[in-house]
Amino acid sequence: MTTEIHSLHHRLLAWFRTHQRPLPWRGGYDPYHVWVAEIMGQQTQMDRVVSYFRRWIQAFPHIKSLAEAPEDDVLKLWEGLGYYHRARNLHACAQKLMAEHHGRLPADRNALLRLPGIGPYTANAIASIAFNQDYPVLDANVRRVFCRLFDVGDPPRQATGYLQRQARLLLPAGRARDWNQALMELGALVCTPRRPTCAACPISSQCEAREQGTVAVRPVPAGRQRTVTIVMATGVIVANGKIFIQKRLPTDVWPNLWEFPGGRLLAGEEPCAAMQREVLEETGFHLRQIRKLATVRHSYTIYRVTLHGFAALLAGETTIPVHLPAAQEYRWVRPADLDRYAFPAGHRQLVARLAKSQAFQELLRRTDKATRR
Repeated sequence: MTTEIHSLHHRLLAWFRTHQRPLPWRGGYDPYHVWVAEIMGQQTQMDRVVSYFRRWIQAFPHIKSLAEAPEDDVLKLWEGLGYYHRARNLHACAQKLMAEHHGRLPADRNALLRLPGIGPYTANAIASIAFNQDYPVLDANVRRVFCRLFDVGDPPRQATGYLQRQARLLLPAGRARDWNQALMELGALVCTPRRPTCAACPISSQCEAREQGTVAVRPVPAGRQRTVTIVMATGVIVANGKIFIQKRLPTDVWPNLWEFPGGRLLAGEEPCAAMQREVLEETGFHLRQIRKLATVRHSYTIYRVTLHGFAALLAGETTIPVHLPAAQEYRWVRPADLDRYAFPAGHRQLVARLAKSQAFQELLRRTDKATRR
C-alpha cells in the first residue's frame, strides 16, 4: 500500500468516526435494516429516508412481518417515496427469504444477486455494510467524490470502468463497512454537488480537482435529457357520502396503486371534457354538478405531469355495473378512509386538497342529505 493511499484511509476514516450521522440502521448494522435503508436510499434524499425507515421498521420489524403483510399495506407505507417497484421488490424478496433462506438475508454476494430487486450495487452495499465484506460501493455520492479526487474529465457514467477500478484499488481490507460509508458520507455532507466545503474536507490535500481548480466543473455533466410534458384530467366522483376509487392494473404505470378515474387530454380537448370522456370510458359513469377541484403538478423521471382534478356527483346509483377496462377493482370509500390507500403523487395531492375544497365539501354535504332522506 502506498503512503498516499494509507494517508487517505487514515484521514477519511478518522473524519467518519467523528462526523458520521446517527442514522438508525447504523445502530447494530442489522442486515434487514441495511437492506431496507439501501433500497429506500435509491433516488431519495437521506432526510426523507430516515423518517420513512422508522415508520417501516415500526410496521414491519422483521422480514417475516414484511413477507406476511398485504401488498396494499406495503405500498401505503411507501407512499410518497416514488418508484414503487422498490417496495414491491422488497415485499417479494421478503417472501423469497422466508421460503428459501429461513427469513434471513444471505451473507453470500452471489446469493444476494439472485433475490428480487438486488443488483450489483445493492449486493455490494449489503455485503460490505451489513457483513463488512470487502466489496466497493459506487453510488452517486462516491462517484462525485472520485471524480473530484482524481479530476475525471468524463461524465461519471462514461467513466464507470475507471471509477470501479479506483474503488477496488482504494478499498482497505477488512474496513469496507466504514470505508464505503465514509465515502458516501463525505459526498453527502462535504463534497456536495453544489458549493462543496473543500476547507472542511479531510482529504482535500490529495484532491486533484482542487489542485487543478476544477472542483466546480467536476463531475462533468452528462447531456441533458429531454423532458416530456403530460396533461391529464381526473374525477373525484361522489355518491352517498362516498368516493369512487379504482386500483390500477398490475401491468400499468404505478401498478396496483389506487387512483381516481381519468387520463390524458386529447389534442384540443378541454380538461373538463377530457375528464368526463375518460370517466365514461373507464367506468360507464355519467356525472352531474361538476366542480373544478384543483390543478396539481408533479414530476417523475423525464416526465412533467399537470393533473386537472374535478369533483362531481354520480348521475345514477352506486349499484349500477361498473366497467373496468383500465383497472382491476374498485371501491366506494368515505373521505376519511382515503388515507388507508396508496395513490400516485398527483392523486395524493388531490386527496390532500379535499378537506379544504369548498366545492368538494358542498357536493359531499348534498349527497349526505340525499342519503339521509
